Amino acid sequence: MHLLLIIGVALAICVVGFALQNNVPVTVTLAMWNFEGSLALVLLLALGLGVLIAGLMSSPSMIKSRWTRSRLRQKVARLEQDKIGLERRIVELEAELASLTPEIIPEEEPQRYLGFKSLFLGEPGKPKE
Repeated sequence: MHLLLIIGVALAICVVGFALQNNVPVTVTLAMWNFEGSLALVLLLALGLGVLIAGLMSSPSMIKSRWTRSRLRQKVARLEQDKIGLERRIVELEAELASLTPEIIPEEEPQRYLGFKSLFLGEPGKPKE
């Protein structure tokens, strides 16, 4: 803020110095229009008119870029909200998956093969060794 004020004061001093050094009266004629004034005034008016025309010529592109920037910011915000929602959904699905994962049942020792001899001799529960 202070730097901008300092620059403004320096610019004003330069303009005053320019106007004091170029106070020769000049006549500007454009078609049927005549204007008499100091050289400094004519030059400053021409500079101001040039700045105004340049500003008007560049304003459509500035408006378009602001509109595009605003639209992209809205899209980023919407995508961030979608991301947050998807992250929540991932947490929910992981919890659901954890609850649906089957528990490992400890295996019992498998029964031994009885063999034909033990089946025919009578003790089906115990094989003979």
